[in-house]
Amino acid sequence: MRRPITLSIISCLLFLTACKGPASRTVLTDAEEISMKYASLLTLQKGDGFILAQISNPWDSTRILHSYVLVPSGQEVPENLPQGTVVRTPVRRGVFYTSVHTSLINQLGAYSCIAGVCDSEYMYLEKLQNDLKSGKITDCGNSVTPDMERIIDLSPDAILLSPFENSGSYGKLGNLGIPIIECADYMETSPLGRAEWMRFYGLLTGTEAVADSLFDRIEGNYNALKEKASGSPVKPSVIVEKKFGSAWYVPGANSTVGQLLADAAADYIFKDEQASGSVPYDPEIVFDRSHDAEIWMLKYNQDVPLTYRQLEQEWSAYASMKAFENHSIYVCNTSSSSFYEETPFHPDLLLNDYIKIFHPEIIPDGKLNYYMKMEE
Repeated sequence: MRRPITLSIISCLLFLTACKGPASRTVLTDAEEISMKYASLLTLQKGDGFILAQISNPWDSTRILHSYVLVPSGQEVPENLPQGTVVRTPVRRGVFYTSVHTSLINQLGAYSCIAGVCDSEYMYLEKLQNDLKSGKITDCGNSVTPDMERIIDLSPDAILLSPFENSGSYGKLGNLGIPIIECADYMETSPLGRAEWMRFYGLLTGTEAVADSLFDRIEGNYNALKEKASGSPVKPSVIVEKKFGSAWYVPGANSTVGQLLADAAADYIFKDEQASGSVPYDPEIVFDRSHDAEIWMLKYNQDVPLTYRQLEQEWSAYASMKAFENHSIYVCNTSSSSFYEETPFHPDLLLNDYIKIFHPEIIPDGKLNYYMKMEE
């Protein structure tokens, strides 16, 4: 059943009068800062009857990407709110664009707020797929050109999507009067920094206590693993991924992958590449630098397991790499693994895999979460 038209009009007015955040961060004099230990792009301030969440622009550090004013649904909207998009919490009906966030929302115990999704073919949560088939959850099409009519019919409280540089007002989507939550967590440069964003999503969905508890546990696990690895006298040389077309994308040392490798006490071949994302290199350059790497970690997506023979068929140069010759290649098949759904908010699970592979003497038993030795 659709909500009364008056509520929709009020929501539109609130959205249109409080959109993008200011050029610089707003510091409220009478608000309590909600401390964020690792996240560099997100700040939270608790005011009288609201919470101000501000997201720094990852592509322009001098500006704010978006400001949100979270106001509980059971109270009147306070006067003199700071600038920002007003979002009534908890969000009870949301449209989610990514499997990463639907997976997290499920873990936080707020699965019932998922009213619609985009790119459903990339969402492997079984009950979500069942609810899509039954019509309980609406398939809103692909994230590039979503089905506007279906989104309008859902009358959601918010739309959660991942922003990109110069994404602007999101065209028709931005004109619907529905708060758009720009989930810039993927632009954080530390593993725990991204994971800490779950506290923001907990505030949005009314599960803040669950989110805080979950993050505390992840933080404790991660730091304990990091401490164990730091005591190892051996740092195996490591290369990651493989060439894609005419380029080999190499994670920078300041990316989440780069930091995970450092925290796992690996000698990452491209540790001198200071980028916070992945950088395309000429495959020949990567090959020359990583020829003697002891361990090779890569992800792939296909129905059948990747083998040494297939890898050599893709590019014959692979066969002369030390890790290939010594059969020290570890792979993650993302078509059958929950790697992309889990690791952004559970970096401790990925760090555990890395340490088991790089330092089996530290964690000698137990199964790997995502990686396995590549088949012959």
